[in-house]
Amino acid sequence: MATLLFRLANVSEEEAWEVRRLLDEHGFDTYETHAGFWRLGVDAIWLRDDTQLEAAREVLARYQAERQERVQQEHAERVERGQAPTLWQRLRHHPLQMLLVVCAVAAILALTLVPFLGLI
Repeated sequence: MATLLFRLANVSEEEAWEVRRLLDEHGFDTYETHAGFWRLGVDAIWLRDDTQLEAAREVLARYQAERQERVQQEHAERVERGQAPTLWQRLRHHPLQMLLVVCAVAAILALTLVPFLGLI
């Protein structure tokens, strides 16, 4: 019976491609499913052979640990060079998005605090 091995939702195309290649290099028998037009399914990579499950998960865990370390190192290098986006840069580049976030935070705070202030 097939087993869910790796969800592809919110995964960059680069990472998905690396995972596909890694699983193929190690000879795992996999297939992919897509969520479809109405997004009712699951974007995922499935393992056909349950006997390979432990080995596949081990390979993926090693890959994800290496990728996490690599991405953190790249981010630290960007911060060191001053190329990582700051809050003010994001505000300058995406003012409407930042305004909507501030409004959402204010609305949540208002809804949370109104009962304690006795305004209702």
